[in-house]
Amino acid sequence: MTTTTTDLDTLSVNTIRGLCMDAVQRAESGHPGTPMGIAPVAYTLWQRFLRFDPADPIWPNRDRFVLSEGHASALLWSLLHLTGVRAVDPDYEVLGRASVTLDDLKTFRQLGSRCPGHPEYRWTSGVETTTGPLGQGVATSVGMAIAGRWLAARYNKDGLPLFDFDVYALAGDGDMMEGIASEAASLAGHQRLSNLCWIYDSNRTTIEGHTDLAFTEDVAERFLAYGWNVTTVADANDLGAVERALHSFQAEDERPTLVVVHSHIGYGSPVEDTAKAHGEPLGADSVRETKRFLGMPDDVDFFIPDGVYDWFARGIGARGGAARTDWRSMFEAYRAQYPELADEIERMQRRELPDGWQQALPTFPADAKGIATRDSSGRVLNALAQAVPWLLGGAADLAPSTKTHLTFPGAGDFQADDRSGRNFHFGVREHAAAAITNGMALTKLRPYWSGFLIFSDYARAAIRLSALMEIPTLHIFSHDSIGVGEDGPTHQPVEQLASLRAMPGLLVFRPADANEVVETWRVVAGLRREPAALVLSRQPLPTLDRNRLAAASGVAMGGYVLADAPTGEPDVILLATGSEVALALAARDDLTADGIAARVVSMPCWELFDRQPRQYRDQVLPPAVRARVAIEQASTLGWERYVGDAGAIVGMHTFGASAPLKHLLTKFGFVPERVAQVAREQVAANR
Repeated sequence: MTTTTTDLDTLSVNTIRGLCMDAVQRAESGHPGTPMGIAPVAYTLWQRFLRFDPADPIWPNRDRFVLSEGHASALLWSLLHLTGVRAVDPDYEVLGRASVTLDDLKTFRQLGSRCPGHPEYRWTSGVETTTGPLGQGVATSVGMAIAGRWLAARYNKDGLPLFDFDVYALAGDGDMMEGIASEAASLAGHQRLSNLCWIYDSNRTTIEGHTDLAFTEDVAERFLAYGWNVTTVADANDLGAVERALHSFQAEDERPTLVVVHSHIGYGSPVEDTAKAHGEPLGADSVRETKRFLGMPDDVDFFIPDGVYDWFARGIGARGGAARTDWRSMFEAYRAQYPELADEIERMQRRELPDGWQQALPTFPADAKGIATRDSSGRVLNALAQAVPWLLGGAADLAPSTKTHLTFPGAGDFQADDRSGRNFHFGVREHAAAAITNGMALTKLRPYWSGFLIFSDYARAAIRLSALMEIPTLHIFSHDSIGVGEDGPTHQPVEQLASLRAMPGLLVFRPADANEVVETWRVVAGLRREPAALVLSRQPLPTLDRNRLAAASGVAMGGYVLADAPTGEPDVILLATGSEVALALAARDDLTADGIAARVVSMPCWELFDRQPRQYRDQVLPPAVRARVAIEQASTLGWERYVGDAGAIVGMHTFGASAPLKHLLTKFGFVPERVAQVAREQVAANR
């Protein structure tokens, strides 16, 4: 049934428009046109449909709203303010203050404001994901919808439907142009995610002008081909039509829904250049004229008419509060009947793991023949996933190569006809796979995705956002080096390690053997606010004899002394990661035979090592020992911080080549005799 539009509806919509105009104008920066044009749609969704409690914006079964066209952030800030959303602290405690105050709106886009230029997760309560790069929001929303279906399959019981939330994403023309959106929409259609609704704000405007310059496809037909339900709203200002479209989504139980809404950018504004209204403040004169057109006082900024706050409180506030209260009561009844499952849900929400989870971690005996770290990682992952039921994930069509398929009984595949499966098939869609996994992490699952290291480039934007949002997404990469061999330079990563290490907040691990893999998983499994990249080998690496060498638990420090000089006072330090650690040990043996005392330092995670106290770092890398050699089958960029201006680096200065591994190692100098010779030169130069 369609609700009658009232004067308070119109007044509330125009209040949102006024706040957006004023915030952008005060900042002298931002995008006023989009939020003004789509305000009636966002208002209808929030006031009449969204199951969201402003007093508890993180209750687990809330509907999710993702502003994928993040440049329209003034719209979200206005909604968060008018609906009275409460702030939440980093420990997930709801605070007594507002998430967005009127003063915050007045400092839109200014340093320290809770109203930044694009929505930022963890910075402002009510923001479900960081958006900005177009396409990321809608792709991430697919992960949220997937998580909702998985949570329902695992935890819902007869009469106790704990999880049935919907996911809404507001997208623009730019989102629809981005490839990641197409990847994600294709997968969503395949998975028949009927709890997912994308609202496409078709205002036909981008920064350069009209979309006809570059974008003339029939988006509705494209989404029908993806297997979506598609409905159209001819005029964004028709609240009744918007409501009917959203009812259509709620009635759909087989397909995701795309609502195509035709809006007018800068609605009510006399600015003729719509591209200008999209990307720049309207100007003081135009703001005043627009307010007069909307029936608002033209001499008052940030005006909120009497009754608007109360209207939202009686709408989304009352409806969301009742839904949350009912859910809490249901959860208490659920806890009484299913205490173990209830404990899982609560731990998940706090990002805690089950008691005794570390007991699942295996150990590997010394073995000169060894095992590829992708294989040992697969074994650890399968053991750990049985101890942590909400640890799940998949690959961008490469699970047999990345060894990320869960094989224990009951693991299953997540598909439209079985939502309980824990193996996800993302298809050849690296970028969407990473973004979708972010969405699952934002819903408090413990997800991973995987691919070849070389294809981390395709997923880089989503990896970056996982770090920016401080969420513990796990990015698993195999085929870590020129060890890929015959596949050639197109598949041999060279600059990718340096690129990932350059990303703030991302922990990058390149373990040297099976037991370093175990310790890597011990670290990353417990992460709560940091993503990690696991970089693993295709070729077998010796499982090191820990009775003769240092314990692999040194991984937790990021870098540690694996093998010391016989006297404890090294002449030279050999530093390496991954497969090159065994190479460093072999070179050390050659040097020992020559009477040169060499220390081997394994450096699986630079970021963790750099966090250690200066005293520890100096113990591992004594400043007095200037003869140092770093060895890694990758770009040398960054190693200078450890070897200093006097040290040497055996690394890659070109792309690789197509050849058998043994020939490649010889060609590029990754053999013991070459490393030993460089070390001798270092010792001689530093005497």
